[in-house]
Amino acid sequence: MPRSVNAVASRRRRKRIMNLAKGYWGSRSKVYTVAKNTVEKGLQYAYRDRKTKKREFRALWIQRINAGARQHGISYSQLIGKLAAKEIGLNRKVLADLAMNHPDAFKAIIDAVK
Repeated sequence: MPRSVNAVASRRRRKRIMNLAKGYWGSRSKVYTVAKNTVEKGLQYAYRDRKTKKREFRALWIQRINAGARQHGISYSQLIGKLAAKEIGLNRKVLADLAMNHPDAFKAIIDAVK
């Protein structure tokens, strides 16, 4: 009896990796073993950087809020503390957008908590 190998599943698995490796340079997109290593590493970077992206955006929002708040004579930490005390539920993303693109609305918020 001939050896039974599941060629359909093997080909599908290899094809999936090779499709993910499209656009890579040289053997990274041509040779299965090299492509497999490259794709796995790329997926690791993607997973890691989805977490990093959240951190970096939060830091950016904080810098923008701080810059906008200091123009009106209040620090970031004081502003966030007073917003929490007055139970104004605006998150940092919205506050940063207001500070950058709608300074009048941001000033109104600062006046409301002072």
